[in-house]
Amino acid sequence: MTTAPDALPPLDEVLRGAAVVSVPLTTRFRGVDEREAVLLRGPAGWSEFSPFAEYGDAEAATWLAAALDFGWRDSRAVERRASIPVNATLPAVPVERVERVLARYDGCRTVKIKVGERGQTLADDVARVRETRRLIGPEGRIRLDANGAWNLDEAEHAVRALEQFDLEYVEQPCATVPELAELRRRIHRIDVLVAADESVRRASDPLEVARAGAADVLVVKAAPLGGIDRALAIVAEAGLPAVVSSALDTSVGLAMGAALAARLPTLEFDCGLGTGALLADDVAVAPVAPVAGAIGTARVEVDEDALRRLAAPEPRAQWWRARLERCHALLAADAH
Repeated sequence: MTTAPDALPPLDEVLRGAAVVSVPLTTRFRGVDEREAVLLRGPAGWSEFSPFAEYGDAEAATWLAAALDFGWRDSRAVERRASIPVNATLPAVPVERVERVLARYDGCRTVKIKVGERGQTLADDVARVRETRRLIGPEGRIRLDANGAWNLDEAEHAVRALEQFDLEYVEQPCATVPELAELRRRIHRIDVLVAADESVRRASDPLEVARAGAADVLVVKAAPLGGIDRALAIVAEAGLPAVVSSALDTSVGLAMGAALAARLPTLEFDCGLGTGALLADDVAVAPVAPVAGAIGTARVEVDEDALRRLAAPEPRAQWWRARLERCHALLAADAH
């Protein structure tokens, strides 16, 4: 799924404005304490290339296509809204830290809670969800994200154990599309929706989950899907409500997600674009973080002092530049 943007900018032009940063997190997330990214200065504005380190070049090249599209061309779609309601994201922290983490999300009415964490138990998940419900009250919304950690039986057991807390949906409870479809069948009498994330953004066919009737909601991310226009096309063809989410981006990447959310025809759910609250520092003059439960849709201005302060160590910067070069080569080959 390495689709090149309409006109691939030359590699030297891309590298000329590239800055590799390492941004500390307030809470360990996805097994890391710092988020690395390559910021690209294109004619349309700043963009971000930050596929996770474990992804291969073919998958990472799609993220580069999105970054080049946003920085060099930007979407042709019409912006429909200037403010995006967002959820708080709660990592798999101990119960005593829940309140402290949620306090960073100003005015968010929805909380997405990470569950199924390796090394933890369902009892840990129940305790974290119970504490969240206590803190946000009966009017708040709770959604879960298992990142495909459960098998089918584990997922059914977990949903039934956690439904008492009035769940909005459970995101990627199982890893495969057939498992998601069967789970939907098993829990159809429970008022809990199934959302698909990895089964969309990491799939060779992102529409399979919709055709299989395996999800009620699509979680879409601009970068892994190859850019804003491609993500919009996937949502339109799938015919399902969509939630735009981030990949623990800097404010530059969050701005691309916000641009996607602004251009969706409808937006029924709060988006997962409040993760700037998990960063202990940021690259933007005005960081993208929730205010009264929402973020704006404007591009961000990068702080040159922050680029120097957050510059990645040279060995990591070299690793990222080499990765970008390999991904650019893949896009160039795809374009021909």
